[in-house]
Amino acid sequence: MSDIKSRRKRPSRSLSKGGVSRRPPLARVRVAVRLRPFMDEAKEPPCVRGIDSCSLEVANWRKYQETLKYQFDAFYGEKSTQQDVYVGSVQPILRHLLEGQNASVLAYGPTGAGKTHTMLGSPEQPGVIPRALMDLLQLTREESAEGRPWDISVAMSYLEIYQEKVLDLLDPASGDLVIREDCRGNILIPGLTQKPITSFSEFEQHFLPASRNRVVGATRLNQRSSRSHAVLLVKVEQRERLTPFRQREGKLYLIDLAGSEDNRRTGNQGIRLKESGAINTSLFVLGKVVDALNQGLPRIPYRDSKLTRLLQDSLGGSAHSILIANIAPERRFYQDTISALNFTARSKEVINRPFTNESLQPHALAPVKLPQKELLGPSEAKKAKGPEEESTGSPESTAAPASASQKLSLLQKLSNMDPAMLENLLSMERLLGSQGSQGIPLLNTPKRERMVLIKTVEEKNLEIERLKMKQKELEAKVLAQEALDPKEKENTPTILQPSSSCSGSVAKPLKKAVVMPLQRIQKQSESSNKIHLLKKGHKRKLESSHESEAVEKDEDYWEIQISPELLARGRKKLLHLLNEGSARDLRSLQRIGQKKAQLIVGWRELHGPFNEVEDLEQVEGISGKQVESFLKANLLSLAASQHSGPS
Repeated sequence: MSDIKSRRKRPSRSLSKGGVSRRPPLARVRVAVRLRPFMDEAKEPPCVRGIDSCSLEVANWRKYQETLKYQFDAFYGEKSTQQDVYVGSVQPILRHLLEGQNASVLAYGPTGAGKTHTMLGSPEQPGVIPRALMDLLQLTREESAEGRPWDISVAMSYLEIYQEKVLDLLDPASGDLVIREDCRGNILIPGLTQKPITSFSEFEQHFLPASRNRVVGATRLNQRSSRSHAVLLVKVEQRERLTPFRQREGKLYLIDLAGSEDNRRTGNQGIRLKESGAINTSLFVLGKVVDALNQGLPRIPYRDSKLTRLLQDSLGGSAHSILIANIAPERRFYQDTISALNFTARSKEVINRPFTNESLQPHALAPVKLPQKELLGPSEAKKAKGPEEESTGSPESTAAPASASQKLSLLQKLSNMDPAMLENLLSMERLLGSQGSQGIPLLNTPKRERMVLIKTVEEKNLEIERLKMKQKELEAKVLAQEALDPKEKENTPTILQPSSSCSGSVAKPLKKAVVMPLQRIQKQSESSNKIHLLKKGHKRKLESSHESEAVEKDEDYWEIQISPELLARGRKKLLHLLNEGSARDLRSLQRIGQKKAQLIVGWRELHGPFNEVEDLEQVEGISGKQVESFLKANLLSLAASQHSGPS
């Protein structure tokens, strides 16, 4: 009799005995095993037997007297109910969501072992997902009741991983989604549908139709076999109603993994064979991730599969994780049962580090709006003050503003900083003032923060000086341009329009226009009247300096108009070159390089000649925008060359 118990410890992940560690506390992945009821019609004795609430043994199929013993955090036998599994393993982790921490529940096991029944259940015997949502919504209603310090909202998302594609079950038309990681290491999926829910009935309105979108199929072992990994994501957001206006976010992952399959016994063929290959590959990578975490390897292969990338937070991350392994008692499932139990035994040694996702709300610091004169420097404020106001000002009237400006003297030097940063600093100033702090509050900040603040101010001042010098250069160019002769103004291809707005604005040059040789176009126009040069006028709006009024100004521009007959000839010649030309001839066209020329020749050999030039969109690697740009670049040149050459 062999006893299999995983007792390996990783020194690199253990807490130091001396002193208090600043790292988040350790939380081992908790594992539970659930044994499906015996369903074999041959009435052979089962190969799995429970010993107690945490242990089980598996009889060797060759020598029934030999058994393998396993010990886990919980064992649920054939007579265990859905309520027993939920209350014993899942319900205790829900409280962590209200603390701003993440949690995950994974159902693992071979196909036909009862994973989907454990997670979803039936109307008579609801599984983990409906029970968890019912309790979680009840908890949030109680904690966010009137008079409680937190305002709580709950939202849900539902997705599946089918053949390495992330599909939104709430919006199946969205297509394959990408998995990203933000700057804080959180896994997110941009574009994933998120539905707010306040009651269990709202949850069912979204969840039940989405569940029917999941891919299922029939095999020899299971008539409704899950062909994808399903993930239900429930996000709990909390906002504090009183100071300091904190906000927390906890996520609950409820994951129903597809079962590993032996294609010799399932009889998979065609699309079912391809699905089972993708499922087995992702579960193999999941085993590699667990082994790498247990061995303390420097690289964990999370990115080798979409499944492990999504489970990065659940295995070795920051979530309280529960793994429920579902096994079957029949002897024909012996190898699958041993494989699932070995994986579960390795998984219970994985260490997570949960922490509270807490931050201050953006509107916690109320914005402070100061008059424009207080935001200006001393010299600029003196210029902005009118002569009457300057002459009538008395010493008594200036005493109060002087004291206020003295109190905010350091902040006035920061007037040219980012407005959001300035508002935060002023809010801190008011908060410290209301608490009775004396002196200049900014000088009470730590030395390191003060040095960073001073460095930021110096960088902003240098940037302002650079912009002022650039403004003076641009104004000098504008004055020099205005001094030119009117005829020279008309012949100048680029005109700098002086900005008549406030002194802080910068004059921007207009875009340069690419003009064809005028004499050649006029000569062609006179000879054949097929290419015309038209002069048109349009109005351009200019901004006024004082009241932001729009001033319209007439300007002339040139437009080339080509006869339809000439364009048709150009398109015909271009189509002939696409159908008959070699790769070298195609490279002579604009916007066509070596790669695109080879793609066009290869497509032509497979599908035959092009019927229209727009058929280039059918070539893989050439988009519609590229075809439109290709036509604009080549039609005019071909038409002009055909017009100038012999007809």
